[in-house]
Amino acid sequence: MLGKRHKSVLGEYIESILWAVAVAAIVITFFLQAFKIPSGSMLSTLQIGDFLLVNKFLYGLKQPFSDNYLIEGKAPQVGDIIVFRYPRDPSQDFIKRIVGVPGDTLEMRERQLYRNGEKVDEPYTQSTQPPSFSRDNFLPLTVPPGKYFVMGDNRDESADSRYWGFVDRTSIRGKAWRIYWSWDRSGKVRWKRIGRLVR
Repeated sequence: MLGKRHKSVLGEYIESILWAVAVAAIVITFFLQAFKIPSGSMLSTLQIGDFLLVNKFLYGLKQPFSDNYLIEGKAPQVGDIIVFRYPRDPSQDFIKRIVGVPGDTLEMRERQLYRNGEKVDEPYTQSTQPPSFSRDNFLPLTVPPGKYFVMGDNRDESADSRYWGFVDRTSIRGKAWRIYWSWDRSGKVRWKRIGRLVR
């Protein structure tokens, strides 16, 4: 039989573990969550094999296990890289850059994006495929209230709002914040990317 001292030590370990699990659950639910980049739709800003911390609290405090806000925080802005529930399958998380917020009028002509009639400078984007009329052009559209238009930085290889429409405000899980780990497909660690802010 275990003595009282051993039972006390065991109880302290169990209590510490339970507290750690509770704190981790609170952090994951309300503040931060880890995500892995599985595809090249955000190249070269984000690499396949980047692991990110996402700030879930910035845009507001959500009810646990729900997309409803208890308290709304900062409104998502043009240029924010966000993680959100994929509109066609909410069980999947996508990551893209916001290019249009509610009220913005967007148009794309020959790969050039225009916002409210002004040409948008996007030095972070890349195009790797031959031009495609259906992919590289769309008629003017206005972003509705509570919605966001998102696109991948790797424009030729991104399934984004051009194909499946707007992202609802409540579907946004958070803003990509910082890379905490990164390795390539061969398993080589990309040390220079670790700790980098996501912009």
